[in-house]
Amino acid sequence: MNTELRNNAKAAGLSLMEYILKQIGSIEQSTKIPRTILAACPNSLAVIKSALLSAKRCNAPIKFAATLNQVDTDGGYTGLTAKEFVDTIREEARFINFTGPVIVAIDHGGPWLKDKHRVENWPYEKTMAEVKTSFEEAIKAGYDLIHVDPTIDITLPKGKTIDIDVVAERTIELIVHCEDFRRKNNFDKIAYEVGTEEVHGGLADMGVFSRFLNLLKAGLQKNNLHDVWPCFIVGKVGTDLHTTTFDAKVARLLTETVRPYGSKIKGHYSDNVDNPEEYPLSGMGAANVGPEFTECEYDGLLELDGVEQKLLGEGKIVRASGIKKSLWDAVIESGRWTKWLSREEEGFGFGMLHPKRQEWLVKTGCRYIWEKPEVIAARTRLYTNMKNNGIDADKILITHIEKSMDRYFNKFNLVDLNKLLK
Repeated sequence: MNTELRNNAKAAGLSLMEYILKQIGSIEQSTKIPRTILAACPNSLAVIKSALLSAKRCNAPIKFAATLNQVDTDGGYTGLTAKEFVDTIREEARFINFTGPVIVAIDHGGPWLKDKHRVENWPYEKTMAEVKTSFEEAIKAGYDLIHVDPTIDITLPKGKTIDIDVVAERTIELIVHCEDFRRKNNFDKIAYEVGTEEVHGGLADMGVFSRFLNLLKAGLQKNNLHDVWPCFIVGKVGTDLHTTTFDAKVARLLTETVRPYGSKIKGHYSDNVDNPEEYPLSGMGAANVGPEFTECEYDGLLELDGVEQKLLGEGKIVRASGIKKSLWDAVIESGRWTKWLSREEEGFGFGMLHPKRQEWLVKTGCRYIWEKPEVIAARTRLYTNMKNNGIDADKILITHIEKSMDRYFNKFNLVDLNKLLK
């Protein structure tokens, strides 16, 4: 993917992500137009297809940020290893002849950030070793960026936040491991992202934020990694799982704080954000969007469910797929919805929750169960019923996701950026 741009980045001694950010900075000087990279969380094949289609239509770069829950050595909940993930992106890009820049990244890579490690109460040494293995596999597969995020520690007493000095120490250890592995095996340079949003604690206070940066700088230099520095620092900019207002004032402050270091601020949980146009105006380097696309996919399937019910009533199909019931049953049975319960809801059974709350948990939880055999079976029957009646189910579904993605490409000033990248 993007052979010419990658070769240019390599010649400049930069990773692909660093090279694109540098190009965006130069372009902004002449055009006066700031830009923010869109990072899509690839929680399904439909999201991967939609992201590439939208990027092609908008003639813009696209970044994929995959958590270790989604893509990992065990396949994650998408069923994809790192190599299979990269190969899938290449294949889908080839199908639509998309030759624009595609950046592939790990999102939230750190101890206990994979649900399995936390639920099974893995000891620190085991989860840290597994994370390092995951990073190695990503580098071998051709990933361009790794988000190093050791900001959670399940061994601490409940309510206690991990010390920022420990976060810096573990961040340095993981980056040093990646660089040792990469250089020994002569892999191309990769970029790094560090820090987290308030969901896991960490870089939310300005004093803590600055201390972390200073500790990280000193630690990397101590390990002779003078040429390594994260291009993205994750900042708390007002958005999280339940808020949708981006705080432009805080974003500008954080942007100015990291500017001397040569980094950009990265926003997480930018889903359904009310004011996405403020991201580039505030100097944000990139923003993650993920659960929103799952919600769009769910909405697309429910539209098809409505069409199917109409066809059933008209006698045009023998049996409906029951896709909605299949999704709800799979999410509830998975138990993954409990991860997103509020403190007030802890201990509640699913049936004890308000119907609107139930629907939200199912919509956002569908990303965990797309690959369940019973869901695949229901979806296959749904698509067959549509096909037998001359309806392109996949196109209807993907338009739901693409509409959402198009909004970010436009608001982040990314349309036709590929024309300007050298």
